[in-house]
Amino acid sequence: MKGERKMVIKSKMKWVGLVGLVLSAFSLFVHFLLARFTEEGTTDYQSSVTIFSWRPVFENPDFAKNSPSYKRLWGPVRRLESLHPDANPRGYYSDPRSESTGYVFVRIQGGFHEIRNSICDVVVISRLLNAALVIPEIQSTTRSKGISSQFKSFAYLYNEDNFMAALVKDIKVVKTLPQNLKDARRLKKIPSFRVPNSASPYFYLHHVLPVLNKHVVVELVVSDGGCLQAILPPHLEEYQRLRCRVAFHALRFRQEVQELATKMLHRLRAPGQPFIAFDPGLTRDALAYYGCAELFQDVHTELIQHKRAWMKKRGIVKGKLSVNSAEQRLNGSCPLMPEEVGILLRAYGYPWDTILYVSGGEVFGGQRTLTPLHAMFENIVDRTSLSAAWELNRIYGREVNLVDTKLRAPPSVVQEKKLEVWKNVGPRPRPLPPPPARPKYPYNIEGWWGWVAESDNEPESTVMELRTNAHKLLWEAIDYLICVEADVFIPGFDRDGKGRPNFASLVMGHRLYQSAASKTFQPNRKEVVKLLEENREHLYQANHTWLTSTRSHLRRSLIDGVIRASTESKPLSFLSHPVPECSCLRSDLTERSLHASSTSARAPVEAALGVMHHCPMWMDSGIKTKLKEKEIEEDPDEDISSSSGLFFGNSGGNHESGGGELIKEESQLDDQEELEGAD
Repeated sequence: MKGERKMVIKSKMKWVGLVGLVLSAFSLFVHFLLARFTEEGTTDYQSSVTIFSWRPVFENPDFAKNSPSYKRLWGPVRRLESLHPDANPRGYYSDPRSESTGYVFVRIQGGFHEIRNSICDVVVISRLLNAALVIPEIQSTTRSKGISSQFKSFAYLYNEDNFMAALVKDIKVVKTLPQNLKDARRLKKIPSFRVPNSASPYFYLHHVLPVLNKHVVVELVVSDGGCLQAILPPHLEEYQRLRCRVAFHALRFRQEVQELATKMLHRLRAPGQPFIAFDPGLTRDALAYYGCAELFQDVHTELIQHKRAWMKKRGIVKGKLSVNSAEQRLNGSCPLMPEEVGILLRAYGYPWDTILYVSGGEVFGGQRTLTPLHAMFENIVDRTSLSAAWELNRIYGREVNLVDTKLRAPPSVVQEKKLEVWKNVGPRPRPLPPPPARPKYPYNIEGWWGWVAESDNEPESTVMELRTNAHKLLWEAIDYLICVEADVFIPGFDRDGKGRPNFASLVMGHRLYQSAASKTFQPNRKEVVKLLEENREHLYQANHTWLTSTRSHLRRSLIDGVIRASTESKPLSFLSHPVPECSCLRSDLTERSLHASSTSARAPVEAALGVMHHCPMWMDSGIKTKLKEKEIEEDPDEDISSSSGLFFGNSGGNHESGGGELIKEESQLDDQEELEGAD
């Protein structure tokens, strides 16, 4: 009996232990699920766990914000302080009519900046035609691109509800076509227009409107990043302000994207230091379009030339196939390399521990291109170092796993043709027949090395590549928000692969509209290359004369770049320079600026920008106390020797290694330039 009792007790203990193990495993499983999928409550926990590769290191964390050096590096641009955003209608502007002429359905193709430009254009076109706009389609089919079906088309990138609510007084926006028109579109029975780039209002009023009146619906296919001319006639100025309301108020990104960008901004500003945003603009398309292949080496040059040949075959490039990249660079037609931008920033006085955010979904050349910049600035970050992988995965939605087993083999060489040529050509004894074709292995078929030397055509995009391109829209949305909010912004290039303003141009236009006085360097690439070539042998041990010239150029570019954009970028993209149509002058700031700077210095700015509209009185309130502090503010140029010497150095000892001290007259000249409003 006792033995049986012991056996029962042991069996019960085994069952209890087994149940305990199962419950423990279940609790761990639930814990991991909560930690992975619960949004609230994990943020504080994650902040105590190291999830970022960024380790901010500062030599002088308590940099005085009221010091002259801080104001010169990070302070506002005085001559642009009087500009204030004002995109509200200024004259008679009626509400959209209840009876519309029909529906405009739009399919937009292209990258981030092309989509943004096109959406603003189609809203203006809908207002011009008095038509209801169907929410534009920017991702035609989610299944073919392998992206999540949670976010279809427009909602993949932008907030539909905010878009419709913000434009309720401008146009009628609907989410879908009525069922009968939807069926007709599915059967391809509605008229379609593949609209040209920068078409005039005449085209829509005399070609599209009659068809719209007849069929009630038209479909517009936009593929070139803009379907309405950038500069409209004077009597259509209200339509320019409508563009601003769309771009800067109606087009808000999807909530998940907005929240992640806000978190990343908080992490950037957590150390309590200002930061610079840098957009390299180094895309393969842009480099091929402008013939800048020789800026790179080896396979990268081949890839760029291959792309240029492909673009030339399709009429995108009109020039020669082989271009002298050195001449293009000297003419300012090629992007500034990250190393060159780093030298400019160090020459201006930004220390090695400055936080530098590098944006861009694609930097051609990869980390190899960015290595010199990393050597000059310790605190370089991007979206991957400011966010965890699961945070980025969350904005993609629930995507199925794709296994791309379809390898893109290059076209095979027909062996029979080679043998036929061998039989019929050449005297006897004939040479040996050609060797058999090199075997193709998976690892040398998947990448560029499988097709760049054996095919004149670019390979078709796989589903994985289409998914990555869709993800790039979200990456650039995050980069866009961070660049707009940055304390300082500098572009490496401002043109895309079709010769039009690119992502950086849209950022600069948004900054000019939202906070015109924020520092946005727009260096003249032709002058910068000239400066760099003058001191090519001593770039990292520059003398004070070269540093003074470089610093003076960057300081002038804060104003000259804005003036240059009004003549070069604005005719191609209104959003790259929305002034003066979407800005006004604060009267009290204008009077203070007139008092602080000479009339001759202000005249070119006002003449180029053409800002004549004065802001309403309510905009001038609450800033007079700040003006008193700014009137006595001085921004003397710090000793150039603090920026000279080896730019790669991380210690204050480098300050003594180069350049010497500026003489008193040069320092006074720099101070005078600052006080006259250049900075």
